[in-house]
Amino acid sequence: MGVLRFLTAGESHGKALVSIIEGIPSNLKISSDYINRELARRQTGYGRGGRMKIEKDKVEILSGVRFGFTLGSPITLMIRNKDWENWTDIMAVEGEPINKREITNPRPGHADLVGGIKYGFTDLRNVLERASARETASRVAVGSVCKQLLEDIGIKIGSYVVSIGELEVSGRYKELSLEERFENAEKSEVRIPLPEEDKRFKEYIDKVKTEGESLGGIFTVFATGVPIGLGSYVQWDRRLDGRIAQAMMSIQAIKGVEIGEGFSVAKKVGSRAHDEIFWDEERGFYHKTNRAGGLEGGITNGEPIIVNVAMKPIPTLMRQKSLQSVDIKTKKPFLAAKERSDITAVPAAAVVGEAMLSIVLANAILEKFGNDNWNEIKKRIEEYREYTKNPF
Repeated sequence: MGVLRFLTAGESHGKALVSIIEGIPSNLKISSDYINRELARRQTGYGRGGRMKIEKDKVEILSGVRFGFTLGSPITLMIRNKDWENWTDIMAVEGEPINKREITNPRPGHADLVGGIKYGFTDLRNVLERASARETASRVAVGSVCKQLLEDIGIKIGSYVVSIGELEVSGRYKELSLEERFENAEKSEVRIPLPEEDKRFKEYIDKVKTEGESLGGIFTVFATGVPIGLGSYVQWDRRLDGRIAQAMMSIQAIKGVEIGEGFSVAKKVGSRAHDEIFWDEERGFYHKTNRAGGLEGGITNGEPIIVNVAMKPIPTLMRQKSLQSVDIKTKKPFLAAKERSDITAVPAAAVVGEAMLSIVLANAILEKFGNDNWNEIKKRIEEYREYTKNPF
């Protein structure tokens, strides 16, 4: 949907991950160093598994860019899987398997069983290799291109973690601006906006690790500098809040999305749930509160976009007594298969959330202002920002 489209391809232990982006305008300056920094951020976070010690993701731009500027043609991004060296026989594209490492015992909470039934696989590795969260490296690469587009017009994307498992960040972080929360999260091993609380989070994660368990959590993704008028109310699938929610829900292990104070305002009376409207010559129309999270009627209202996202605990457990499952061939009870996994990936998921929000907002910008020549588009955006201050 929209003018910006992208596809990802590749398996978790295959040769490489590949993304193709269509719809990025010409003359946008992009940097592979920028993309690599974002890829590195996705690999950080206390509680990550052994795979992060193997992979050091680097992007190769194969098409659509010349001398650092986009050409307006499809952009191809490739990230090689270093671990492929250890899986060449198991994940071979052709020939007969030497060591297939077949999986027949599906893991509860994963796509293994339903994917095997849907696509007719008796070896569930065919499912988990693609359903793996390793795929999100491709999304971060695509999102990094979109993030560079947004930053060029003053839109900033950030994120931070507010809870892991039962442990929540102290409410003092709400006294900080969104930008300060993000800056602090970048200094934190668990990406919380109060790095001084890292120790208690790390101790909690270590305790859960010794128990062989895993943890989910909640993170916030935000965007500042977003102009009024992105999205639309005229059709259900053009509402920007709906698109953002779908984008976040598409991230592996995400089970809940909230725009602004969505769930808490449901408990309030109307006078305390909505954001009153004000106007002055310098700012134009604005709100003193932002309970709506920057969106009203499916359209941006000029306030920061705020999205709260809930991630379930990783289903792959390392405990001796793993979750019960049933072997799909023998139909006998079995302990669920164990793949190399994280204890928690909430900090990394927040970075993926940034990428997905960047993709949705970049698409909304290009829908409204055109997608041919970035130099022309930027002029239109500047003129529009002035217009929205006093349009009536």
